Amino acid sequence: MLGFLINPNKFNKLTDIILKPLFYLTAVIFLIGLILIYYSPNDYQQGSTVRIMYIHVPSAWLALLTYSIMTIYSIFALAFRIPFGFIINSAVAPIGAVFTLVCLVSGSLWGKPMWGTWWVWDARLTSVAILFIVYLIIIFINYSFEKIEVKEKIIAIFVVIGSINLPIIKFSVDWWNTLHQPASISKLSSPSIDPSMLKPLIAMTLAFTFIGLIIAILRIKTEIILRKKSI
Repeated sequence: MLGFLINPNKFNKLTDIILKPLFYLTAVIFLIGLILIYYSPNDYQQGSTVRIMYIHVPSAWLALLTYSIMTIYSIFALAFRIPFGFIINSAVAPIGAVFTLVCLVSGSLWGKPMWGTWWVWDARLTSVAILFIVYLIIIFINYSFEKIEVKEKIIAIFVVIGSINLPIIKFSVDWWNTLHQPASISKLSSPSIDPSMLKPLIAMTLAFTFIGLIIAILRIKTEIILRKKSI
């Protein structure tokens, strides 16, 4: 039933069907998100700069989600010799890197008026910067080895090792005293963010997720074609 998650042929068949509708759905949700952002109120402390949140937060979540997906696929690829896991790593690593970069840049733009500085060696900021470096190393490894089998295993192992940073990013604001604020949305409690800000945040998170998914589908398809040509 979920064969499309590990089988390139089934993946291509399914994505050929959903890609165009997904594109239109993404455009609609993105437009709704922009409208909600336009009408969202200013924060009583941050003013209009609070709108950076609608870019920063989705980018941060997707940077972590992308790496989490890579970690799961790396484990399965190494343990069960599933080639599709290696394809996922090669295809989505640049996407994760872009989301992480957007997170860092938007965070700096947001931090300047709030903290009075573009950057501090805060636990959350530093651990996210490390995640960005990890993504860059993965991309570098992917283009540095001629033998596909060798680079695939090296990348997968490196991804699994690098996943140690994920809980550090997630819980850094709880484990250490940091300038970065705690999570405003938690599974274990009600959101501490006003509904007028929560709605555009959810809309933009969905939009960013679908944009990332569309790019990932296109890159995975391209990677599958390249792998077939190299055989």
